[in-house]
Amino acid sequence: MNSIFELIDKESITHLNFPQIDVLKDKEEMIARINDLDRALSLGNLEHLKIKIYFEDDTSKKVVETTIWGVTEERVILKQGVVIPVKRIHKII
Repeated sequence: MNSIFELIDKESITHLNFPQIDVLKDKEEMIARINDLDRALSLGNLEHLKIKIYFEDDTSKKVVETTIWGVTEERVILKQGVVIPVKRIHKII
């Protein structure tokens, strides 16, 4: 999955534009994404482990390695208030 995703810094995310359309079309993938986010949130809060978030803005696919601080129904919250819309996330590893 790494080959088509550009690695970026967490701080760069604030300058990105995110469309409202979900990048996933399959219902099972959407359920897996929520489960992965819950697991990543636990790893971040309990173990302070960094994970990779594969996501897409309005121009290209990107990946960031970071700790998830919070998850809402619509957003993933990273350190310093940086957010990624859940609908724009392909995979969490």
